[in-house]
Amino acid sequence: MNALLHLWKAFGYSLQGLRNTLYDETAFRIELAVAVILIPVAVLLPVSLIVRILLIGSVLLVLIVELLNTAVEAAVNRISTEHHPLSAKAKDAGSAAVFMASINLIVIWGIVLFDLISNIS
Repeated sequence: MNALLHLWKAFGYSLQGLRNTLYDETAFRIELAVAVILIPVAVLLPVSLIVRILLIGSVLLVLIVELLNTAVEAAVNRISTEHHPLSAKAKDAGSAAVFMASINLIVIWGIVLFDLISNIS
């Protein structure tokens, strides 16, 4: 019973983190809006299950990395508001991670869509 209570509390904390990020982070709201469009498109595209998983996974990866970036920024800001090279490095690395996840999404979707379009003609 204790394990179930722990899982329930962890679920609540996760929802709270999602809610806070949704309200506080414009980038997350934009990425979530893109996900709301791309995930149904991925489900409807005439592709194999593996390709569908890649398409949806690339979208979810951007959201996951954005959540981690938000966590890093919040922790750095909590420690100090003063400019420090290591704080800047941590924030820049988080932003770079989101950028790389976004590039991953663009490459995967681009290859799949190019393949679909080229096979139509």
